[in-house]
Amino acid sequence: MRSKVRAGIVGVGVGIPEPVLTNHDLEQRIDTSDEWIVTRTGIRERRVAPPDVATSDLAAQAAHQALQNAGRGAEEVDLIVVATATPDMPWPSTACLVQAKIGAVRAAAFDLNAVCSGFVYALWMAAQAVETGAYRCVLVIGADILSRQVNWEDRSTCVLFGDGAGAVVLAPVEEPYGVLSGVLGADGTGAPLLNVPAGGTREPLSPEVIACKRHTIHMRGREVFKFAVTIMGEVSVQALEKAGIAPEEVNLFIPHQANIRIIQAAAERLNLPMERVFVNVDRYGNTSAASIPIAVYEAWEQGRLKKGDLVVVVGFGAGLTWGACVIRWAY
Repeated sequence: MRSKVRAGIVGVGVGIPEPVLTNHDLEQRIDTSDEWIVTRTGIRERRVAPPDVATSDLAAQAAHQALQNAGRGAEEVDLIVVATATPDMPWPSTACLVQAKIGAVRAAAFDLNAVCSGFVYALWMAAQAVETGAYRCVLVIGADILSRQVNWEDRSTCVLFGDGAGAVVLAPVEEPYGVLSGVLGADGTGAPLLNVPAGGTREPLSPEVIACKRHTIHMRGREVFKFAVTIMGEVSVQALEKAGIAPEEVNLFIPHQANIRIIQAAAERLNLPMERVFVNVDRYGNTSAASIPIAVYEAWEQGRLKKGDLVVVVGFGAGLTWGACVIRWAY
């Protein structure tokens, strides 16, 4: 009997801007300290894109590297999904700009916005497209430049975020490999907890809006923290149950890199030792939709992902949104 065709990750890549902004740099700009930031978040530094670099630039860099690692040409790509909350422009989609930059002339392209959950949303949607046979080579990219949405006078939020992009190539693989399950969720009543209030049709940009910093990130940190601590573990358990896999079978847990205390709480919910949890929040901060694919790339590069390993990726974000996927690593 022929094995079922699944969507598997066959290539990974990143686009990471070079400029580093450390906590000590921030001490010179705002009333904060390295100790305060590290104690509460685990973040020590983050990357900040130069003014002439846009989201599509980082996304295209990640896409090029992912295709190279997959041994695929851009002409083979038939779908590009870019998860981002910081597009180059309101329209057209950043995915279309990436398509042009990498020369993926056959590819359909669209953006998906679930903010920090965006990559997991995009991965699960793209996996379904591959499993149906509709597409055979899909680029899934998470890319954000949150430094452009940060209020650098708000010490409670500006220390948290950074810029970057990560990409994976999805293609058909045979059992037992591939994306085994996915669980997505949302609660729109939580939208006021974390948002950028202005810049859309509800509250268009104006001199008054900009003066009041309404076009920057607003967050009710305590409420978001409580939500994240609960949901990261819960949705991971749901995805594992859907795949018929016990938590103790997981080789590597790759959560959204927002806060070390949230990551530790999620690992505890799964009874996983931190040795089986991938953490790079100390070096990048919260890069939104780029967070998980950057971590996936680094885990693979460091040899912590091997063919056959069981991996859980999980994220939460504004919306409120959340999602998790269980993957058996395919290469």
